[in-house]
Amino acid sequence: MPVGVILAFLAYASFSIADALIKATGPSMSVFEIAFFTTSLSIIPAMLTKRGERWRDIYKLRHPRLVHLRCATAICGTACVMFAFTHIPFADVYAIGFLTPIIVTLLGVLILREHVALHRWLLLIISFLGVVLVIRPGVRDLQLGHLAIFCSVFFGGITTIILRHVAPKERRVSLVGLQVLYSALFNGLLMIPTFVLPSPEQLAVFLGIGLLGGTGGLLLIAAARRTPANLVAPVQYSQLIWAIVFGALFFGEYPDYVAIVGLIIVLTAGLANVLTEKLKIVWKPRIFFWRTGL
Repeated sequence: MPVGVILAFLAYASFSIADALIKATGPSMSVFEIAFFTTSLSIIPAMLTKRGERWRDIYKLRHPRLVHLRCATAICGTACVMFAFTHIPFADVYAIGFLTPIIVTLLGVLILREHVALHRWLLLIISFLGVVLVIRPGVRDLQLGHLAIFCSVFFGGITTIILRHVAPKERRVSLVGLQVLYSALFNGLLMIPTFVLPSPEQLAVFLGIGLLGGTGGLLLIAAARRTPANLVAPVQYSQLIWAIVFGALFFGEYPDYVAIVGLIIVLTAGLANVLTEKLKIVWKPRIFFWRTGL
């Protein structure tokens, strides 16, 4: 097995463990406070890793408006994802989250004038139908968390499509650093009205989430440098397996047979879609800004 694929498995396992810790934090604390601590702490692994770029160049941008817009959509998407994790089942979050490629594809056609083959449209439709089987609107009661993760899909699509345009031209320190900086400011302000002083145990959990998320991002960077993207990208669907395992072991969430069939459809269609992707895959910073890596 290629080294990059192994590193990607470790990266997405790190992300999934971090997500489980976010869910364990529960709705007792606002998503803005959780986001403030976890995203701020997730920069630690990047700061400890030399990248050949200077932090003082963080504001030297070629596309400032697009970079700032990407930060805004990523931060909003993060809040939605964290709300979803703390309010609805693990598997539901991941299943709906994997609809992001549909939005990315639509925006790629409308904005970047990308060509999408017919078979890829069919795979995206099949993936959507798989998600419908998981959440079954009209049969199961949909909660606010489901709406939140749907919103994150749109924010994630916009974030990704902007990154496709600016990533080759902007410094990595700008793409990562500004996102963390703005997230700290945004979430720091919004958490004030409902601020709850974290206990030492909660601070330790936040540190763990931040380190896991930041380390996962670095692992994905290392994976992308060692192995072609078309081999690394499919590994992200391993998170569906982690969702079922963690949901059952720690949160008492057991998908029924219909939901499992839906998850299998999402997994199969998603893998087929990624493996037939002809465009260069651009990894976006996954410092809790849904969903892949850099």
